[in-house]
Amino acid sequence: MSYDVPIAPGESPDEVTLDATTAGGWQLWEVFTRPKRGLSYTHCGSVHAADAESAVLNARDAYTRRGDTASLWVVPSNAIHASDDPASMFDPADDKPYRHPTFYEIPDEVGQL
Repeated sequence: MSYDVPIAPGESPDEVTLDATTAGGWQLWEVFTRPKRGLSYTHCGSVHAADAESAVLNARDAYTRRGDTASLWVVPSNAIHASDDPASMFDPADDKPYRHPTFYEIPDEVGQL
């Protein structure tokens, strides 16, 4: 696979590395889908596209073939920021059993929460 990558003056083609957000001038977009109304969006993959409209069309073609998607989002990959060390950011929940209430009985009348 060949990409058109700009080469700076004095730089050899062997020294050029592709940025994770570009491939042939196209930006990397993260795709999130919502299966049906009321449920959360989930990350399902990535697509390359020149702009947001093309990213939506590429995501639709790649990730909504079964017709079970109500909505989708595309987000530029370089707009997503994540922590490098999540363990240092969050307190351990081992001493807080109320955060995962697995001991509660949910009545059938409640349905999906």
